[in-house]
Amino acid sequence: MVDLKTQYARLKHKIDPAMASVIDSCEFIKGPALKEFENNLAQYLGVKHVIGVANGTDALQIAIMALGLQQGDEVLVPSFTYVATAEVIGLLGLVPVLVDVDLETFNIDVDFARQSITPKTKAIVPVHLYGQCAPMQEIMQLAAEHNLFVIEDNAQGIGGSYLFNDGRKVKTGTLGDISCTSFFPSKNLGCFGDGGAMMTNNDDLAQKIRMIANHGQPEKYIHSVLGVNSRLDTLQAVILNVKLEELDDFVTRRQAVALRYDKDLGGINGIYIADTASYSTHAYHQYTIRITNGSRDELQAYLKSKSIPSMIYYPIPLYKQQAFSAYHSGNEHTNTELLCKEVISLPIHTEMTEDTQSYIIQSLKSFFN
Repeated sequence: MVDLKTQYARLKHKIDPAMASVIDSCEFIKGPALKEFENNLAQYLGVKHVIGVANGTDALQIAIMALGLQQGDEVLVPSFTYVATAEVIGLLGLVPVLVDVDLETFNIDVDFARQSITPKTKAIVPVHLYGQCAPMQEIMQLAAEHNLFVIEDNAQGIGGSYLFNDGRKVKTGTLGDISCTSFFPSKNLGCFGDGGAMMTNNDDLAQKIRMIANHGQPEKYIHSVLGVNSRLDTLQAVILNVKLEELDDFVTRRQAVALRYDKDLGGINGIYIADTASYSTHAYHQYTIRITNGSRDELQAYLKSKSIPSMIYYPIPLYKQQAFSAYHSGNEHTNTELLCKEVISLPIHTEMTEDTQSYIIQSLKSFFN
């Protein structure tokens, strides 16, 4: 699905010396390269504060802690997403309110979100699923109307941009009260292990986030609040510094692969390709299509027989997972149910060759013909 080895070979001449410099210095935790990366990412995104943490899940958890949400508070979250988005809400004693999604963008549906708001609702977590932006202008308006916090899950969307109705264009990951991302190796901006970051334009929130992520310490051995231990280590920071310089190129390469898929697979009976939303670019963390003739699982088996990897993100709605059974009233979400049965993601990455993609496309055509 992602050719990390070839990407590393292409960037090896930059990455290896950067890693060697950290090893030589032995400043593995909170070395100067961490602050450099945080500053560089903040400048790239156009946001005031970036705080590196251990992974994307920690970022989501710390965001909820920093906003002061209390046990029993409700948080709106899409029912079609990776488990971490909703998992941290339940872990902290809050109530994840699962909301159906839009069939075109795969992201949280604002109308369904509006219908789910109660006096206990305190926050909403839009997810830029597969690299497609959620409708942030509508979400921010909804949040303002109901005094909700917005925690932006940008783990799959980094490198994308959002276009407001007034023509203003901003990077994803800069719109929520707090935004979170992951640097898992397969992400558009990935490190060589686990890593994540949090973004905010709020000075007070930034200070609180740094304190919570460091055992609740405003200064060493002074513990003002209960915190966690979540750090982005220096080795990962230097790798990310190298890759950050390539991020726009990474996204452009992915978009080129997606454009060819769109062109060559469009019009095939049984394949539905959603259009990119008019209000955003698409970072294409995944290239995901819908198989509308009921043959999704057969297609995946066929691709496997041709040595073509594919993934189904995500096969089961969150509310049908045992861990979330207590948070669901029992009604099915029509769009989520359909997507779980139809979606399949094809290989897409920065090192995709024309020959490889041609083989994938021809195999798909053979299956449907």
